[in-house]
Amino acid sequence: MAGQPTASTLGQLKASGYTSRTVKEEMRQNLTRKLRSGEKVFPGILGYERTVIPEIQNAILSQHDMLLLGLRGQAKTRLIRAMTDFLDEYTPVVAGGPLNDDPLAPVSRQARDLVAQLGDSTPIRWLHRSERYGEKLATPDVTIADLIGDVDPIKAANLRLSYDDEGVIHYGIIPRSNRGIFAINELPDLQPRIQVGLLNIMQEKDIQIRGFNVRIPLDVVIVYTANPEDYTNRGNIITPLKDRIDSQILTHYPKTVEVGIEITRQEAYTDRTAGVTVRLPHFFREIVETAAFEARKSEFVDQKSGVSARLTITAMENLVSQAERRALVNNESETTVRLADLPYLATAITGKVELVYEGEQEGPQKIATVIVGKAVNTVFKQYFSDPSRYRSGAKDNPYAEVLGWFGGGRHLDLVGEMSNAAYAKALDQVTGLRALVERTMPTADAGERAAAMEFVLEGLHQNSLLGKDDLEGNRSFTDMLGTMLSSLGRSESGGSNRPGRSER
Repeated sequence: MAGQPTASTLGQLKASGYTSRTVKEEMRQNLTRKLRSGEKVFPGILGYERTVIPEIQNAILSQHDMLLLGLRGQAKTRLIRAMTDFLDEYTPVVAGGPLNDDPLAPVSRQARDLVAQLGDSTPIRWLHRSERYGEKLATPDVTIADLIGDVDPIKAANLRLSYDDEGVIHYGIIPRSNRGIFAINELPDLQPRIQVGLLNIMQEKDIQIRGFNVRIPLDVVIVYTANPEDYTNRGNIITPLKDRIDSQILTHYPKTVEVGIEITRQEAYTDRTAGVTVRLPHFFREIVETAAFEARKSEFVDQKSGVSARLTITAMENLVSQAERRALVNNESETTVRLADLPYLATAITGKVELVYEGEQEGPQKIATVIVGKAVNTVFKQYFSDPSRYRSGAKDNPYAEVLGWFGGGRHLDLVGEMSNAAYAKALDQVTGLRALVERTMPTADAGERAAAMEFVLEGLHQNSLLGKDDLEGNRSFTDMLGTMLSSLGRSESGGSNRPGRSER
C-alpha cells in the first residue's frame, strides 16, 4: 500500500475490497515483488549478498520462522529489524483491541465483543509496519508472564471481573506482537522451562494462559538469534524448540578486507565537525581491517567468542580522533593520520577481544600491539617490496640507502604531537626515504607522502631491520645493532626496558 488508507470503519474497509493475509503470506508477496522489480533488499547490510541474505529470502519465501546463528558483531539484530521492510506499509486493526486484531477476524475477547456490538461501524486504525515489530533480549529472569501473559488481579478488581473471565488476562509481548514480527535475541539465555512455553506458539500458533480453557490463535513471525558460544557457557536451545524453528541461518564476519573496509566506512563516525579536515590514506583503512583479521586468527585470542565488527569501527574512530586532536593542539585546519597514531587503536582492541590464558599472561596491551604490528607488516608488503627478499648489502635493495642512513649512527625522533611541517621536515632527514615513497606512490599529496614515509620505517622495524623506541607517544627509529647494544647495556647495569619498549 502506498500511503495510509482512508477507511476508518469496518464497513468502509470491506467496501474497499480489503482481504486478510497472514503475516508470512504478506512478507512472501512483498519479497516477491521486490525481487521481480530488482529493488534493493536489506540495504546497508554488506558482505552477505551471496550467503546470508539469499538464505533469509528463501526462508521468507518458504514462510518459515528462523534462527540466526553467529558470533558477536555479525549484524544479526540489524537483519531482524530490517525484516519489517517486507511488511505492508500500513495494516488495519480494530481500534481498542489489545492484540492488533484483524478487523475481519479478531482474536481477542475485547475486539470480538466490539465487532459484535458495533458491526460495520467498528472503528479501525491503520498500523504502520514500524509498530509491528516486537523484540525481547533473553535473560535468565524472563518469565512466561513477560512473553505470553498472566492473570492480572488488579485488572480483575478494577473491572469487577471474576477470574474465569477472559478479560482479566494481561497479555505478554508475543501476543501483543500479533500480526507482526517478534524477535528473541540470545535465545540460549532463556531458561529451558520458559523455552517450553514457546512450543505451542511455534507449532500450533496459539497460546494458553494459566487455567483458562481459551486458545488464542496468533499470526506472528518469530525470529531468534543465538551465539554458538552461548550453547555451552550459558545454556542451550532445547531440542523440541530447535526442531520447530524452520530455518537456521549461519552468519559470519566479512570474508575479505575490502568488504570490512566498506562496512567500517559506512558505520564509523569519521566525518567530524570541529573545523579540522582529517585525511585518511587508504592503507590505514587496510591496516585497521587487517588488524581484525589478525585478531580472528591469533592464538592468544579466544576464537570461540569471536572478534566483533565493532572493533574496526571503534578503532577507526579512535584513529581519526587522535589525528583530529593533534591538529587542534597545533591549531591546524587539516592533518593526515600517521603511523604514530596506531597505538591508540589499543583502547578499541583490548575491550573487544577475549584472551585465552596465554594471552592474559602476556597482557591485553601487548597482545593489541602485536596484532596491530602484524597488520602493519601485512599491508606494508602489499605496497612495498618485501625486505626479506634482499640479502644484506645487495645492490638492488630499495631500502639500502635508508638503512645506510641509520647505519651511520643516526636516529630519527618523531614527537607525537608535532605539527605537519615539523613532521615532514623530520622525515626528510632520512636519505632516500622520500624518493622511495615517491616511486611507489607518485600521486600522493604532501600529507599522505609523509605518512607513507613513516609507514616504510615502521615496515622495516616490523621486519627487524630497524630498531624502535616507543615512549609516551614519542618514537625513535635507530639501526637495529644500536638498539640491541643499548638494550644489552641497560640489562648489564641492572636497568629494565622502558615502558612501551618494542624491539625485534
